Amino acid sequence: MEYLQWRHVFKLDPAKVMSDEALKRVCESGTDAILVGGTDGVTLDLVVDLLIRVRQYTVPVALEISTIESVTPGFDFYFIPSVLNSTKTTFVKDLQVEAIKEFGDFMDWTELVPEGYCILNPDCKAAQVTEAHTELSVDDVIAHARLAEHFFNMPIFYLEYSGMYGDPTMVRAAKKVLTKTRLFYGGGITSAQQAAEMAKIADTIVVGNHLYDNLTEALETVKAVHDLSL
Repeated sequence: MEYLQWRHVFKLDPAKVMSDEALKRVCESGTDAILVGGTDGVTLDLVVDLLIRVRQYTVPVALEISTIESVTPGFDFYFIPSVLNSTKTTFVKDLQVEAIKEFGDFMDWTELVPEGYCILNPDCKAAQVTEAHTELSVDDVIAHARLAEHFFNMPIFYLEYSGMYGDPTMVRAAKKVLTKTRLFYGGGITSAQQAAEMAKIADTIVVGNHLYDNLTEALETVKAVHDLSL
């Protein structure tokens, strides 16, 4: 699948404001894909509006589903996160079951991409909403990575630090035990140097918040990642 080749992804939050000019720069930056998703204030209208704007460009676009109400046709892929270190089954499988009950008869299963999330920043909104157990050891992270690959056969294991730059030791430990599942890293990347450091370990890096804080610096992460493959 195409998403298994992505090295660099920009994540856009439908609830955050981005000008048309800024969006043009993001979509024409050379990033491998746009991932649309957020934790707070994501509505169907906002998702549709952002989808229409991104579709003016050729970059692939995926929706990371946080609420069933915000799902709409038109995306290339639909990423379905299961927060494996959540202390509530709601965010591991209950929401997914509800979605399948409602849409299962006409889902295109080839467009659905399960993600095994492991959230490691206790202060981020996603950790608080999902009641994630974030105080994990290296052995804990390794076990979650293996759970995603060998128990659930997920194509993606996503280490999420959301808002802070993560520990390369944790990322390296997860990568070492994954053989088929692709390792995504997201969180706190604010420079080309950090992007390159994590891209040397993880299969795919995701840059999100910094697009809204310093667009120019965020755009520099694309070249930093792709230069590693030259």
